[in-house]
Amino acid sequence: MIALLLRDVKLSVRAGGGALVGVLFFMTVVAVIPFGVGPDLNLLSRIGPAILWIGALLASLLGLDRLFQAEREDGSLDLLLMQETPLVLTVFVKCIAHWIATGLPLVVAAPLLGLFMNMDETAIGATTLTLLAGTPAITFIGAVGAAVAVALPRGGLLVSILVLPLAIPVLIFGVSAVYAAIQDPAPFLPPFLILVALNLAFAVIGPVAAAAALRLSSD
Repeated sequence: MIALLLRDVKLSVRAGGGALVGVLFFMTVVAVIPFGVGPDLNLLSRIGPAILWIGALLASLLGLDRLFQAEREDGSLDLLLMQETPLVLTVFVKCIAHWIATGLPLVVAAPLLGLFMNMDETAIGATTLTLLAGTPAITFIGAVGAAVAVALPRGGLLVSILVLPLAIPVLIFGVSAVYAAIQDPAPFLPPFLILVALNLAFAVIGPVAAAAALRLSSD
């Protein structure tokens, strides 16, 4: 499993610069917002957490269709299906590798982009923490869509359509936790714990559903 993790991380970084493409897309989404809403710094600071979360969500969707596509093309997917290791564990490790290569760079870039949106230290810290807790859930959800579309030659759009509605609760509670941290009367912990619970739930449901979809597609 460690060898599979390292292999997938290396392939994700090398294959078209997956991590760099996600970060550049994230920066592009955030950078164009001030041109659309104007130079109002107070407005930018208010909508900054929501913009960072939306940008991270959209950037996380990039490359999800390639989660199992490369193995499908070179035939190694059949080997993964026939090995003794449970397929659910294999899918889980591949999701972790994909998040390390594509999701973790978004979390690292969030503080810098928060300064660009005129956010204070509390908002930047809360946004980074919620992204760290929430972006893995998007990857686990995306594994299901990638497994469903693995047999399709151009399943990228289908994966986004399948994943986006399921990722909306993650977005809602992530943004709610950030605004709760900024506003003193509102508690930060309840929405953040719900976000963590969603992450843990999708960490179980996602690999199981993706493994079932992969077996059906192989049949």
